[in-house]
Amino acid sequence: MADLQTERVFEFSALSDPLAFCGHLDRNLSALEGIVPVVVQLEGSQVRVRGEPSAVDSAHDILGRMYDAALGGAQVTPDDVALAARDALAPAGDAPRALPKTLFVTQRGREIRPRTDGQRAFVEAMTRHPLTFAIGPAGTGKTFLAMTMAVRALRAREIARIVLTRPAVEAGERLGFLPGDLKDKVDPYLRPLYDALFDLLDDSVASRAIERGTIEVAPLAYMRGRTLSDAFIILDEAQNATHEQLKMFLTRMGQNAKMVVNGDVTQIDLPANVRPGLLDARALFGELEGVAVVDLTEADCVRNPLVRKIIAAYARRR
Repeated sequence: MADLQTERVFEFSALSDPLAFCGHLDRNLSALEGIVPVVVQLEGSQVRVRGEPSAVDSAHDILGRMYDAALGGAQVTPDDVALAARDALAPAGDAPRALPKTLFVTQRGREIRPRTDGQRAFVEAMTRHPLTFAIGPAGTGKTFLAMTMAVRALRAREIARIVLTRPAVEAGERLGFLPGDLKDKVDPYLRPLYDALFDLLDDSVASRAIERGTIEVAPLAYMRGRTLSDAFIILDEAQNATHEQLKMFLTRMGQNAKMVVNGDVTQIDLPANVRPGLLDARALFGELEGVAVVDLTEADCVRNPLVRKIIAAYARRR
C-alpha cells in the first residue's frame, strides 16, 4: 500500500525581497528538501510541499521560521535552514525558537548571525555577562563572534574602545631574529585578529580606528600594569596563556568593561611542563556571578563541512 501523501501551500507574497527567503538559485528550498523528506516546488510567491503528513508539517514549520526571519530583514541562508530544522524537529516539549536576529551587517552587506545552538549560547552569554569564556575547536566562530559583539558595542557607544590581544608564544625566543621593528615582529602573531576586524569593517574605517587607538591590537604582554575601562577586551588563543598570564589579563578589567576569553584546549603550544591557565577556568570561575563558560563543539563549526569531520576525527584519537 502506498504511503499517504499530502500537500500544503506556503504563501510568502508579503515579502518585498523573495530572494531573502528562497536564497540564490532557490538554495534554501533545496536545503530544505535535503533535510526533510519532502518535494518542494516554487510557484510564484507560493511554495508547494508534498510528502508524508508529518514531514510536510515539519517542512511547513521550517518555512515559517525562514519567513519570519526574512520578514525581519534577514537574508536567510542554507545554514539558517539547517538551524531552523534543528529547532523544528527538536523533541516535543522543547521551547520553540525563532532564527537568531542579525547582529551586524558588514560594509559588504554580509549579515553576521549565530548559526548554531552553541554560537547562539555564546552570543547570549556575551550579552548578559561581563566575563565570558568560550572554549572550543577551530572554526566555531569564537573570534569572529566576539569581534562582532565588540564592534557592535562600539557603534552603539556602549564602550569607548576595543582591545584585542593574544599570546605570542614563540615571540619570546624568536622575536629578535625576525626582520623589522617591534610592530613588524609581533604583527604575524596578531594577524588573525586583524583579519577578523577587516572582514567586519571597511579597510579605511578599521585603519583609522587603529590609528586613533579606538581599536587596539597588541600582544598579551602589553596588558601588564594597565586598567582597561569603558572597553570591550578580547583575549584570543587563550590556551597559550599561562596561569600567571591569564590572572594578569583578567585583573586588568576596569569599570564598564566586558571581557571575552577564547581558546581551544586541543591546540596548546606551551611547553609540556607549563599548565595553561584556561584549563582551570571552569573550576575557578564557573560558579561566579557575572561569569559564563560556554563550550563549543565540532557541531558548531561553520567553516568548510570537511573541517567538522576533521575535528571529530582528531577527537576520536584522544
